[in-house]
This record gives sequence, C-alpha cells and structure tokens, in this order.
Amino acid sequence: MKPAPFDYARPDTVDEALDLLAEHGDGARILAGGQSLVAMLNMRLASPTVLVDISRLAPLRTIALDGGVLEVGAAVTQHELLTWPGLAAAQPLLALALPWVGHHQTRQRGTVCGSLAHADPSAELPLVLRHLDGSVVLRSRRGRRVLAAADFQTGMMTTALAADEMVVACRFPAAPAGGRVAFREVGQRHGDFAIVALAATARDGKVRLGVGGVAAVPATLDLPPLAGDALDDALNDFAWGLGAGDDIHATARYRRELVRRLGRRMVEEVARAHP
Repeated sequence: MKPAPFDYARPDTVDEALDLLAEHGDGARILAGGQSLVAMLNMRLASPTVLVDISRLAPLRTIALDGGVLEVGAAVTQHELLTWPGLAAAQPLLALALPWVGHHQTRQRGTVCGSLAHADPSAELPLVLRHLDGSVVLRSRRGRRVLAAADFQTGMMTTALAADEMVVACRFPAAPAGGRVAFREVGQRHGDFAIVALAATARDGKVRLGVGGVAAVPATLDLPPLAGDALDDALNDFAWGLGAGDDIHATARYRRELVRRLGRRMVEEVARAHP
C-alpha cells in the first residue's frame, strides 16, 4: 500500500515546527527518523495532512550530560547515542539496551525520542526510560512541560502528548557509582520486537526489575534483599500482575515464565555486587 496524500514541511527552527503543530493540530505528525511512522503511513494506520520534518534541526541533535542527567535531543538517532563516547560510563543500561533496538540499518535513522513517542509496549527504550525513572521534555506554543516516564506513556502506543506538542528531548538519570546493570531480551530473532525484555539495576541495596513486552506499558518491581522461595514468590506475583495475553508470538504462560526465570537470573546477577 501507499500512504494517503499529505503535505511535507521542513521547518528551519523549532519555533516554526511548533507553529505548524499549532496550526494543524491532529492533522500534523512529527517526522524525525520515520522508522515506525513511514510504515504506519504505508499501511494507512496514520493519515496526517502534513508531516513536519525535524530531523535537521540542530538544537534537537544534541547529547549532553549535565548535573547527573543525560539529555538526548529529539533528532538524535539511536546509532548516534549508541556510539556517543560517554554512554557506557554515564548510563550503562542504555548502552546494553540500544544494540537490541531494531537492526544496525534502522538505528541509523530511528531516533531515541521517536521510539518513546511511538510507545510500543515491546520497545526497549520506553522500558529503559521507565526503569530509570527518566522523563520527556515537551514543547508547544503554550509552553514547556516535563513528564515522568510513568506519566508520559499512558497505554499501548498512546502517550500524554497533546496534538500541538512535540517531544524535544528525553532525560535519563546518570548511573550511580558502583552499581550493576543487566539487560536481556527474548524475541524470534535479534532485532525483532521483544516477546519479553527485562532490565535490572542495583540501587542503594535494593534491586529494581523492569519488564517490557508483556503489559501495555513497561512495568517495574522494586525488591528488597530476597532469596529462595521469597524471591520466587515475589517474581511470580509480579508476572501474574502484568496481565499477559496470548498472541501469534507467544502465550501468556510463556511470557510469565520468562519473567520468573530470566527475572531471577538478572536479580541475582546485579545483586551480587550489593550483598
């Protein structure tokens, strides 16, 4: 299929992009990398009247570490963040997760913020942002606001983004010194959507486990020091609470089992550094 007709605009400034969003409202869609949007256009799952291309806006192509926060502009590609020299030190969980995002070719064009705005429940970057208690910076002609990850993604492929707003950046807290992180994913092939993706970090004597690909939005579980049956029981309750369903890729039972088994391995892995 081919997309329905639309106009194409390439503003020279962020303010011009915001003017277009204010003018067209629900009829406008932001184009950054286009790795999800173009497919939706071709299948006519989206039919905007105008595409607003922000991919060349220099103010949105920045990566900065300031005050313990890693801020990534809306036009930064996944490849650019993955190859940024300070990534592994600033936020090692991101460094582990990014190679699982699509394929080498798609990471050249796909943007970090675009993945967050698309809000696919199987996507790795929304999971990492939620797991780390990151945030998203939004702008419109009405002003600017910052939403926590838990408030931004409201459901399956839905967010709190208003029709006249655009994501201008996302923020990941820098990793604390001495922590441990882990990331695992199960899919049909590397680069495919995750059947289940899991992230784990050790913080202040506690372990956090994050899961994507099961519920409509990424979910996290904060665990005190647990072992044996107590850990199994906590993971089992967590797995059931995610409300997994059957689909063409996997059964709900299989997803719960991945959460229990892989979750236990990852909790034990990161907890070893925090007895």
